[in-house]
Amino acid sequence: MAIIMPSRRVRKTPFSPGVEAAGVKGYTVYNHMLLPTFFESVEADAAHLKQHVQVWDVAVERQVQIKGPDALRLMKMISPRDMDKMADDQCYYVPSVDHNGGMLNDPVSIKLADDHYWLSVADGDLWQYALGIAIALGLDVEVDEPDVSPLAVQGPKADDLMARVFGDVVRDIKFFRYKRLPFEGQQFIVARSGWSKQGGFEIYVEGTEYGMPLWDALFAAGEDLNVRAGCPNNIERVESGLLSFGSDMRRDNTPYECGLGRFCNSPEAYIGKAALAEQAKNGPPRQIRPIVIEGEIGACTGSWPLLADGRQVGQVASAVFSPEFAVNVAIGMVDRSHWDAGTRMEIETEHGLRGAVVQEKFWR
Repeated sequence: MAIIMPSRRVRKTPFSPGVEAAGVKGYTVYNHMLLPTFFESVEADAAHLKQHVQVWDVAVERQVQIKGPDALRLMKMISPRDMDKMADDQCYYVPSVDHNGGMLNDPVSIKLADDHYWLSVADGDLWQYALGIAIALGLDVEVDEPDVSPLAVQGPKADDLMARVFGDVVRDIKFFRYKRLPFEGQQFIVARSGWSKQGGFEIYVEGTEYGMPLWDALFAAGEDLNVRAGCPNNIERVESGLLSFGSDMRRDNTPYECGLGRFCNSPEAYIGKAALAEQAKNGPPRQIRPIVIEGEIGACTGSWPLLADGRQVGQVASAVFSPEFAVNVAIGMVDRSHWDAGTRMEIETEHGLRGAVVQEKFWR
């Protein structure tokens, strides 16, 4: 069996000792770090996540720190999101685009101060783009990667577990808001967020040395809650319509095609605004849709063409069987001509031709 060899380029995380002790069975590489993919099995992990609570090593969500007098100016240039409305304790989903309006990343921004932001990035080197703009324009801003590693607590019992470690104050944190809470003499940002629809938190652990003490504290506090190590789950996230940058959306897609038009509300002249003007007015030529695939399917390891009368009218890059809903759930990028709910197509999978039907909404 092939294995991934860690190195300075493909690094372990501050939580890796805990992940390995918990019996991780698979990894992928994400932002040059190891990201667990399953523990017992993807199916069993999904079922447990929906009933109990899991601790996720998501240190791969690296932070791009933008700090200095021109921090807000740079933030406004790299995203269509109106940054002026962001509250001091708020997290913002900020799609980032290039000069043609193509998606470069879809980070979550955390506002630490008026001149200090973190961008919690998906897989991709967004810091290089931000640094290039700052250098080219001579902006008075620091762009770097701080020693910050997120740890997620997800599932219906997440509030109970977090309250045992951080106090009942965590229950008051609203969605996409954060509080600074103490742990072993430090102050960590704790946000109500995470890459699942089961509810939970992300803890931004500043300082590699605090990774395993926090991991151990969460497991010690949650034994009777049936806490387990987990990770972003492909079944749950496709059921929920949570998009994966690099798979469901890439640089050749715009935010409007990804269903993110509501985040393109900046009055500023951000990079790519002119290129997005036509779609802002008339809508995109294609867009993300939930899809059911008929018959048996195996793993989706690439991009599957959606076909109508032998012509490609879209593609699917995320598909998996859902035990809960007893169907093959999928996320597709579908042409306007075929994106209406109920539209039937064919899909060319690695396992043969199958029927596909556009759905009204995602399953969660």
